[in-house]
Amino acid sequence: MYDSYMILTKPQIQKIIALLKAAHPGAKCALEHKSPFQLIVATILSAQCTDERVNKTTPALFARYPNAASLAAADVAELESIIRPTGFFRNKAKNLIGMASALVSRFGGEVPNDFEALKSLPGAGQKTANVVLANAFGVPALAVDTHIFRVSRRLGLSAASTPEKVEADLCAAFPKSAWIELHHLLIWHGRKVCLARKPKCEGCPLAKLCPTGKGEISDPHAK
Repeated sequence: MYDSYMILTKPQIQKIIALLKAAHPGAKCALEHKSPFQLIVATILSAQCTDERVNKTTPALFARYPNAASLAAADVAELESIIRPTGFFRNKAKNLIGMASALVSRFGGEVPNDFEALKSLPGAGQKTANVVLANAFGVPALAVDTHIFRVSRRLGLSAASTPEKVEADLCAAFPKSAWIELHHLLIWHGRKVCLARKPKCEGCPLAKLCPTGKGEISDPHAK
């Protein structure tokens, strides 16, 4: 048993990455975007919502509000009607307008590439900041979403109880150069193989390395 994260050897770490890359060669950011602004908007909308639904919503949203200035000046009711399909639309509309207003007033309308600055924006937090840093600017970061949280704990990469602590464990275990790719690989593995309700342990490329699949630890996400 482990207290924080399992101490892995370099060969084990390399094997996990290699197996995930072989299993999910097309892993990438699922949120469709063409700029840092579009990505931060889409990431805020993705809270408690599928990426697929966000991607169906954002074309109309970006056509109506193509930049921070236009979004900051948005009519709340109109914005809410556009983003309603993503759920929690009232709170998200408030956050989007607040975020865009902050970009205009503090950053000249541009999305900053600094973690603390991103994290301070309305509607953003540690996960959103990391997603934008990694996918919009190529800055090594490892955002932990529900999929990564689940897969990491089942694999014994972390026993932490919060996404922030799981992130710290993963960043300590894996080289910085692997963080961005690992983020996408773990998400895809969680979506396609290590499912929340019933993981597909048979045929899982990580089965021989997984303490949950081998019965060495109880499933931390079992209902």
